[in-house]
Amino acid sequence: MAKSQIYFAVGTLALLFISSVFADDDVVVLTNDNFEKEVGQDRGALVEFYAPWCGHCKKLAPEYEKLGASFKKAKWIVMSIKTFAANMMFLDTPQSSGFQRDPWSPRSARTADALAEFVNTEGGTNVKIAAAPSNVVILSPDNFEDVVMDKSKDVLVEFYAPWCGHCKSLAPIYEKVANAYKSEEDVVIANLDADKHRDLAEKYGISGFPTLKFFPKNNKDGEDYEGGRDLDDFVSFINEKCGTSRDSKGQLTSKAGVVASLESLVKEFVSATNDEKKAVFNRLEEEVGKLEGSAARYGKIYTKAAKSCMEKGADFATKEIQRLERLLSKSISSSKSDEFTLKKNILSTFSA
Repeated sequence: MAKSQIYFAVGTLALLFISSVFADDDVVVLTNDNFEKEVGQDRGALVEFYAPWCGHCKKLAPEYEKLGASFKKAKWIVMSIKTFAANMMFLDTPQSSGFQRDPWSPRSARTADALAEFVNTEGGTNVKIAAAPSNVVILSPDNFEDVVMDKSKDVLVEFYAPWCGHCKSLAPIYEKVANAYKSEEDVVIANLDADKHRDLAEKYGISGFPTLKFFPKNNKDGEDYEGGRDLDDFVSFINEKCGTSRDSKGQLTSKAGVVASLESLVKEFVSATNDEKKAVFNRLEEEVGKLEGSAARYGKIYTKAAKSCMEKGADFATKEIQRLERLLSKSISSSKSDEFTLKKNILSTFSA
């Protein structure tokens, strides 16, 4: 088989770094049901067998993230992870009777760059590891006060040490948390090298790594974060504490933009006759004027939606929702996606 036709899997019976054609993330979970379909066809595969409890596997995880992100667009390249052990295997061809043993010696560097060099050599590719920009704000004594003590921001801070294994395991998850909230101006995901800046860490009682503290707008003394350390745990915490409505991929949920205090007025508006709608609209407009922060921004969408319903008829909301759904199905920027999702969510309250 020609090298140009080889594909690679850095992967578990289940994690698979795969082209975005097949999945939204760089990592896809393989199972007994889909392993042969994804791996055992007309392409070779580079597979990492790992165990969730394995320290070496955890250390490799962030390097794997870089590798998957860099190779996901390369033709014939797939990367997966198979939950079993912590060694690498290379499947030369789909017709091979089994996996070859680990192509790296125990002393080989298992960095993203080293892995990429191997994949490029065996697969005939020429992919470089992309230096992905980070959305985690790096803190130091120079900017800690300005960032963390800003009363207009809700700030989650990870106090870490570069040599800490648990910190290294948390790093790729924490980066995903930052990515999920990068569009939220009032939410900051930050970290501080507490080993390097010990005086600052001691000020906040940091004695172990990683330690996470939440500094909300109304409490700059800081609160201990005691939740789970999976991505979904962080997302649930931030949504609850900050009033945001994001999912783990950073997309707005169906609750985003919906203002509970306007719910009864919207229902009254929808059920009112055409002659009565104007009076209800005036009351809605008055309530919107009392809103603050992001709710005030959402309130403007409510009044615009109500005005359009009066001018364009009762079916305006339904038709506009359908138009927005078509737009959302296309490839659009994250800012446009947020804009259209907010409008759709609010219009949904008028179409009930």
